[in-house]
Amino acid sequence: MASKIKVDQIEGSTGSSITIPSGQTLTITDGLASSTITSGTLADARIPNLNASKITAGTIATARLGSGTASSSTFLRGDGTFAAAGGGKVNQVLQTTSTTSQAISSHSSFVDITNMTLAITPSASDSKIYVIVNLNYDCSADRGFQIKILRDSTVIFTENSNKTTYTSSSTMSGRSFYDKLDSPSTTSQITYKVQAQTDSSGAVNFQDNSNPSSITLMEVLA
Repeated sequence: MASKIKVDQIEGSTGSSITIPSGQTLTITDGLASSTITSGTLADARIPNLNASKITAGTIATARLGSGTASSSTFLRGDGTFAAAGGGKVNQVLQTTSTTSQAISSHSSFVDITNMTLAITPSASDSKIYVIVNLNYDCSADRGFQIKILRDSTVIFTENSNKTTYTSSSTMSGRSFYDKLDSPSTTSQITYKVQAQTDSSGAVNFQDNSNPSSITLMEVLA
């Protein structure tokens, strides 16, 4: 015959803990309010063999779910710790498009391409900036160009050491794409811009209303 003990409180004979001996099971038949779990984390298994279905009231405090600090920018990992989300997230995207026609004939120095300049302020010093340049051009036979991408006054991309030359018997029109993943290591505003120089044969026309150029900046979080 099963026996029953009715008490208001149970206290350990020494200290503040009551131990359920090995091989014994404490079975809770009624619901357990989450407010009862006031120390440790669920992973610590403070109450042996407690089925989660027994927690029938209240909300378990985030501090009881795992170690670390719970916040809107962290998540609970499988090892029971709160951690920030992994990198690779795009935090912001900026773009500017130019339809202003520009003829560049300089072959001894680089010239800024009109309106192909864009500023961005990174939110973290370890963020990377993904720079994408979509450049429309138009040139006559045996003419070519070379471009540079700069962050402020620092060159982060140069097409190559020799200007690309197009040897066509007629006008050559096309679109060139360039990209660069840059690490500016700052939270201050920085400006990216595109420059070009041509060969000695004459001018190259860049962008117009029908064939615009663009520069896009994406901040990628670490």
